[in-house]
Amino acid sequence: MFKVAVIGASGLLGRAIVDELARQPTWQVVGTAFSRPAPDTVPLDVRDSRAIEQFVEREAPDALVIAAAERRPDVCERQPELARALNVDAVRAIAAAAQRRGAWTLSISTDYVFDGTHPPYRPDSAPAPLNAYGRSKLEGEHALTATTDFGCVLRLPLLYGPIVDWAESAVTSLVPAIAASASAHGQPASMDAWAIRYPTFTPDVAFVIRQMLERHAAGNAIRGIVHWSGDEPMTKYEIAVRLAEALQLDAHLTPQHTPTDATPRPHNCHLASERLEELGIGRRTPFDTAIREVLAAFPWRGDTAV
Repeated sequence: MFKVAVIGASGLLGRAIVDELARQPTWQVVGTAFSRPAPDTVPLDVRDSRAIEQFVEREAPDALVIAAAERRPDVCERQPELARALNVDAVRAIAAAAQRRGAWTLSISTDYVFDGTHPPYRPDSAPAPLNAYGRSKLEGEHALTATTDFGCVLRLPLLYGPIVDWAESAVTSLVPAIAASASAHGQPASMDAWAIRYPTFTPDVAFVIRQMLERHAAGNAIRGIVHWSGDEPMTKYEIAVRLAEALQLDAHLTPQHTPTDATPRPHNCHLASERLEELGIGRRTPFDTAIREVLAAFPWRGDTAV
C-alpha cells in the first residue's frame, strides 16, 4: 500500500488532487484541512509545527503533497506575516517531518517567482519576484530544498477548476462582474488586457501530480524544480470574453491595456514544461472545454451570478 498525505485537501487544488489519487486502487490517501474541515479530512493547522510532526508520525505517509498556501497576492501584501507562516514556515516544518520519516515531499509554487519580462521560464531561470506573494513562495522553495534532499517543487500558473464559490479561482471570480455587465442596467466591466496568463485546469495538475507520485512509488522520484502550465495565453479580458461565451451572456466588457492592480503583477510568466513532458508526464484540457465543465457543475442565477 502506497500512502500519500495531501496537506490542504479542502482547497481548489487539494480537492482535485484527492479526487485523482483516490482512484488508485492500491493507494491510500489522507487529506488535511483547516478552514474547511470535512468528515473525510484530518484537521491540521500548518502553522503548528508540533501538530505537523505528530500528524506525519501518526500517519506515516510515503509522500506528502503541500497544497496549503496563502495564494492571494493582495492579502500577502497586507499581511506578510501570514504569507510567511503559510508559504515558508509551514513548508519547512512539513519538509522536516517528512525528512525524518523518509517521505518524498512535493511543494506547490508559482510562476510569480518570476518578474515576467523574459518568458518562457525554465526551472533554472533566475527568479525575480515582484510582490510579497512571489517572494514568500520563493522563500518556501528555499525552505524545502534546504530542509530535505528528497523533495520537489512544482511551479504552476493561474489555476481554475471545480469550485465551491466564484472567488475561489481568479478565473471564476470574474463571473459576477461579467453577469452584472450583461444585465439590463449593468455598467461595462473593465478587464485587464495587459498581463498574459496561462490558465491551468486543476484536474490536469492533479493528473500530473499522480504521474509524479507513480515515479516515486516505482523508486524514481523526481527532485529539484519542475514546471507545469496550460498552453493557451490569455489576458483577463480574453478570459472574461470566453467565460461570457460559455455562459451565453451578452456581456459589456472593456479592455484595460495598462496595469491597474495595487499589487504589482508580472507581464508574462509563461512556464516551460519540457522537463515533465520529456518524462512522458502531462495532460492539457482545452480551456473552453474545461471551463464549461466547471460552470456546468456550479449552479448560478443569471441575475446575480451567485
